[in-house]
Amino acid sequence: MTAVKLYPPRPDKVYLFGTCLIDLFYPEAGMDAIRLLEREGIEVLFPEDQTCCGQPAYTSGYHDEARAVAAAQLDLFPEPWPIVVPSGSCGGMMRTHYPQLFAGSDLEAKAEEVAGRVFELTEFLIHVCHLDLEDRGEPEKVAMHTSCSARREMGLAETGPALLAKLGQVELVEQARAAECCGFGGTFAVRHPEVSAAMVEDKTQAIEASGAKRFVTSDCGCMMNIGGRFEKLNKSIQGEHIASYLWRRTS
Repeated sequence: MTAVKLYPPRPDKVYLFGTCLIDLFYPEAGMDAIRLLEREGIEVLFPEDQTCCGQPAYTSGYHDEARAVAAAQLDLFPEPWPIVVPSGSCGGMMRTHYPQLFAGSDLEAKAEEVAGRVFELTEFLIHVCHLDLEDRGEPEKVAMHTSCSARREMGLAETGPALLAKLGQVELVEQARAAECCGFGGTFAVRHPEVSAAMVEDKTQAIEASGAKRFVTSDCGCMMNIGGRFEKLNKSIQGEHIASYLWRRTS
């Protein structure tokens, strides 16, 4: 069972851990996350030496390699400020698995301290910023896809929908089997392509059947997988990272 997370008062400064997929494929999602935080009066610091959180190696069973990658991140956040991660997948790795990865080593205490300051973006906006939103967009039906890591490792099934519920012109529609995986799972999609393809096919059918005109997610891997399947099917349903969706509709 996921431990209860204690939330601090709104800080003056936070670190942003940008994630590989945002860095390489969806930089605007990272910029929009920064814009949302800065609009709340929070200074955002982005350590430029950050790289991967180590999750691909870790979930593939390469724990020594994952430990080397993760260790390089531990010194990047020296001040006691929250570390905001616009991804439940990377956030889950850092919060849940860093302490396990470094258990019994000289870095155990540092890994636990860093893990205790990790917050997924939607979690931080809801529970720390207590974000209020003024919707300036047109009426729209959207489906929310919450990644497996955000839902199960971090216990954050409700934070994304709670943010969307604050948009007065947005109707959040329920897709069938909303808690099911989209089939991405990092290297899972590479190791088991046929299974992954069947899973994303089921997910796209469920989103389309819901009547949604767009799907929103807080994980870029899921967005890439689901959106890529819709594109291959020549469907008009677009995906958007929740940071970009919130910023676009409220700025």
